[in-house]
Amino acid sequence: MAAFPERMASVLLLWLAVSLTATLAVDRANFKSCDQSAFCKRQRALKPGESPYRALLETMELTNTRLTLQLKNDKNKVRLLLELYRLQGNITRVKINELKPLKPRYEVPDVLIREPPTEPLSLLSQDENGVVLSLGVDSQRVIVSARPFRLDIMQGRDVLLSLNSRGLLAFEHLRLRKDTFFTLITSTFASVWDIVKSVLSRQADGEAEDASLANEEEAVVNEKDEEGMWEETYKSFTDSKPNGPTAIGLDFSFPGVEHVYGIPEHADTLRLKTTENGDPYRLYNLDVFQYELENQMALYGSVPVMLAHNAQRTTGIFWLNAAETWVDISSNTAGKTVFGKMLDYVQGSSETPQTDVRWISESGIIDVFIMLGPTPNDVFAQYASLTGTQAFPPLAALAYHQCRWNYNDQEDVQAVDAGFDEHDIPYDYIWLDIEHTDGKRYFTWDPNKFATPKEMLQSLMDKKRKMVTIVDPHIKVDSNYKIHNGLKSQGFYTKNKDGGDYEGWCWPGSAGYPDFSREDMRAWWASMFAYDQYEGSMENMHSWNDMNEPSVFNGPEVTMHKDAKHGDWEHRDLHNIYGLYVQKATAEGLIQRSGGVERPFVLTRAFFAGSQRYGAVWTGDNAAEWGHLKISIPMCLSMGLVGIAFCGADVGGFFKSPSSELLVRWYQTGAYQPFFRAHAHLDTSRREPWLFGPENTALIREAVRQRYTLLPYWYQQFYHTYRTGQPVMRPLWVEYTQDPATYALEDQFLIGRDLLVHPVTEEGARGVTAYLPGKEEVWFDVHTFQKHNGAQNLYIPVTMSSIPVFQRGGSIIPRKLRVRRSSTCMEHDPYTLMVALDPQGAAEGELYIDDGHTFNFEKKEFIHRKLSFANNILSSLNLSPEAQFSTSSSVERIVILGAKKPTKATLRTADGKSSQLEFDFDTATSVLTLRKPGMNAGTDWSVMLQ
Repeated sequence: MAAFPERMASVLLLWLAVSLTATLAVDRANFKSCDQSAFCKRQRALKPGESPYRALLETMELTNTRLTLQLKNDKNKVRLLLELYRLQGNITRVKINELKPLKPRYEVPDVLIREPPTEPLSLLSQDENGVVLSLGVDSQRVIVSARPFRLDIMQGRDVLLSLNSRGLLAFEHLRLRKDTFFTLITSTFASVWDIVKSVLSRQADGEAEDASLANEEEAVVNEKDEEGMWEETYKSFTDSKPNGPTAIGLDFSFPGVEHVYGIPEHADTLRLKTTENGDPYRLYNLDVFQYELENQMALYGSVPVMLAHNAQRTTGIFWLNAAETWVDISSNTAGKTVFGKMLDYVQGSSETPQTDVRWISESGIIDVFIMLGPTPNDVFAQYASLTGTQAFPPLAALAYHQCRWNYNDQEDVQAVDAGFDEHDIPYDYIWLDIEHTDGKRYFTWDPNKFATPKEMLQSLMDKKRKMVTIVDPHIKVDSNYKIHNGLKSQGFYTKNKDGGDYEGWCWPGSAGYPDFSREDMRAWWASMFAYDQYEGSMENMHSWNDMNEPSVFNGPEVTMHKDAKHGDWEHRDLHNIYGLYVQKATAEGLIQRSGGVERPFVLTRAFFAGSQRYGAVWTGDNAAEWGHLKISIPMCLSMGLVGIAFCGADVGGFFKSPSSELLVRWYQTGAYQPFFRAHAHLDTSRREPWLFGPENTALIREAVRQRYTLLPYWYQQFYHTYRTGQPVMRPLWVEYTQDPATYALEDQFLIGRDLLVHPVTEEGARGVTAYLPGKEEVWFDVHTFQKHNGAQNLYIPVTMSSIPVFQRGGSIIPRKLRVRRSSTCMEHDPYTLMVALDPQGAAEGELYIDDGHTFNFEKKEFIHRKLSFANNILSSLNLSPEAQFSTSSSVERIVILGAKKPTKATLRTADGKSSQLEFDFDTATSVLTLRKPGMNAGTDWSVMLQ
């Protein structure tokens, strides 16, 4: 009978989850609008052109590495300190903080990979109106105007970006609450006068204090308190706001720009919309059930990075703030029709397009990095220099993953595993959700359903397959639970506003939330993944972190109270970085358990700037609807633009049950997105790939097999993004920067430079129209080998088996055509090289090989080769002579698209030997196939066509 209350609690929690799913899925009223967020409402009420801030040029100090000067608010007399840095790599950093705050304000740690190295600033000119500084790159300079304060970055005569040009800088200073202030006066005048003097000294004008103290004191005391400054109620929740109003805001203008991108995560278009007639985009990590499409609501993750692009330049803004943030976007061309823009052109309108962006955050300081490009790849490199690049995943993680909430027991896992073999569908990872644990106690197993987890894991290992188990950051409050006791005894839980352990409701019932902002807590968490701590775990078991926004079922907006405490800081200060810390600690645990040898695989739902360093991200609890399939493309494209290259959506949709057509189309789409996982809700019917009839099984099998044949190319692209920060899945405009036809495309994308994919995402589609870019380029259909010219819209008839994919002429892509039951089984299989010639008869590509799972590639244990075709010679040359690695894989086939028929083909290998190769030539498609050349993939060789 003792187990009955716990069992009943689980039933009630499941009922609550289902109820929430049904109600919150479409009820936006459960999440705040800007008008319901007091600080957003206050800041948004400020009008352009009324800036109270001026730069006090007499306070300017310029050293070799930075400029500082004070800004004064002429309304309340509060002074701010502006710091400006020129960073290496064409980045400008601007920081604004209170000159003398009553207490420190939160500055986001652990996101930057290092303190960014600076470069010298030099003064070009100065007068009473402002100063001009050189940025030392292509005549770039910064102009700081004094009254009102404004900052412009220019190149030549062109303004690249303006800061506070609309006068919307707003910085709510820390202050004493008035009722507290006057109570203290009546009790202890002397001590209060000390406080007053401190306040007044921080606000002093720099002029004679004896003449200004009274005015300064009056300005501070007379500041009006507005509703929501010191306490705010939303629904039944009250936020105590002990520090009062602390919001910050700043505007940026992009002259000549009509297209801006980024600031994920939103279920919205790739090109960001204007927000003048609705809510701003919100960045506040939230557990949003079955989110709506095409709106600015916050979702699970937040990356405060925006890219602005036109034909001349790409620029980026990184707003380093982890508090709740809103982003307003306006444009002077918004709402104009194409005809209207053409009319402007014909009539000679002098109006230059401009996009204005306004950032508003609840607390912290202004710390912004302006990444000046000028190309998209430059911006990617600049951002990567600040927050790091995508972690290089194990090769198997790029293969197919099978998941649902939940596989019932070990027998169920075994049956699903066998089903893939029976139906000849490869997969690499099978996943277990929360039901595999002992009563939602993470790091444990259900003693009845998963009694011998090592036997289960060993059977998967015997087939060279792996498992992922879930580890969430809400910990069941249970004195018989090792993890809870460890956290409790060491004081590692987040605290409530009164100093006790913060508790909320989540899947286990009453739960505590570890304080992942603490380095010592993260180290302890990581230690729990050791094989002797996480009983039943093995080296082929990896992890995922769900619910790490954090999700609190009975909290405001289904998350943690903002006045909860992380040491000296409130949760409001660091909310958006909590999920990053959870993934970071988990990834470090998987690395440590292997002695630092094995690369981890960790999936996270919540994320922030820098999360790319720790693993993969998925788009959360989507639905089995065509709209959710379509929106997965711009959602992942947006993440790739801001560093998170390893992105995917739940194939088939998490909620609801897909039709067979939708499921097939989703597999076909997912097979060409970076993270490829099927996942489904507990209440949905089973949907393993073979449950929809033989025809659909065959279609799904083919989609999955296409993914496996391309794994060498996917792996190469992830190595490239690890090195450069460039996205794997990217919008067309990234490569075709001057082609306006690409700027708003979001139903097709590139993988690397060389594969263009236009998935079929419309129900009942009989055809799609793909835009093939590049006026002087050609594209080859990878299925039919038909050649098409670039710079055209191509209509493609489709059937249920169609996945429109094109290879760029001028590229060489390695494939492995012998598909086996897992990627590891294919490790030593031979390669096929797909050579697509450009109009000049040339092509180039790469081949990257390492062991696929360890960090040994950092020790130069890899093969990296350049493949090139020119003057009828195909060759393989070593790109990294200092690297040492060997492979038993050979090249078994070379397919050349757009070729001419040769009379003979001669292979020359590294040892100087020559041999004649057999070949076939298809006159109808101009495809030349060289069979069984047999040379080792890791050596020098060449093939001459005559």
